[in-house]
Amino acid sequence: MGDGKFVGVDGCPAGWFSVALGEGAFHEMKVFSTFPDLVRYYHDAALILVDIPIGLKEDGLEERRCDKAARHILGRRGSSVFPAPVRQVLTESTYEAASRTNHRVRGKKISKQTWAIVPKIADIDHLLADVPSAQGHVREIHPEVLFWALNGRKAMRFNKKKRPGIEERMAVLGRYEQRTQVIHDDVMARYFRKHVGRDDVLDALAAAVTARLGYPDKLAALPENPPTDARGLPMEMVFYNPRHA
Repeated sequence: MGDGKFVGVDGCPAGWFSVALGEGAFHEMKVFSTFPDLVRYYHDAALILVDIPIGLKEDGLEERRCDKAARHILGRRGSSVFPAPVRQVLTESTYEAASRTNHRVRGKKISKQTWAIVPKIADIDHLLADVPSAQGHVREIHPEVLFWALNGRKAMRFNKKKRPGIEERMAVLGRYEQRTQVIHDDVMARYFRKHVGRDDVLDALAAAVTARLGYPDKLAALPENPPTDARGLPMEMVFYNPRHA
């Protein structure tokens, strides 16, 4: 079992990429094919922060308030926040059917980008339904919101897929985690880019750093008082706020 107390997770082509930070110098990077495998491995983690929609709407025309709030604070980086699909989409097997279902419930179709992550949304949604005890320590983040918070509430200037964007995010993470370069280089040496991308590493590390900094009482949420969905899951995105209590 993993010794990581604070785990950051990002979806990657190979499944789920995680960075775990523990006591002292402990750190660990792994790839899991399913999210339940990850949660079983890190069953003792204090906090698991993951870049995926968790609380999902099942009715109403309005999108989740956290998605709208994230776009607002991120400005030009707000285009990275895709509207979350309604939960009924998770049982569909084709993009066309999923888009029709979302349009029927919410009045809007879903993008191809959103459809691409639907299997991962379903992976977590099923886990939280089957293992209710996981709900307390598996929480949703958006990487650009994390970097906004870690950067003094200033959004990143550059696209994370480009060299300036990678360097910009590395510099922000380096303020909080001195092993940032070591972790990045280790992952780049161990995995093919077709399995784990550079941005996957930085996003997962931002989540792990945020979990460590924010636990137990320095995490804030978008929106400030997040509503819950039909299953009681919060529709939120959490981030580090040193003044939060």
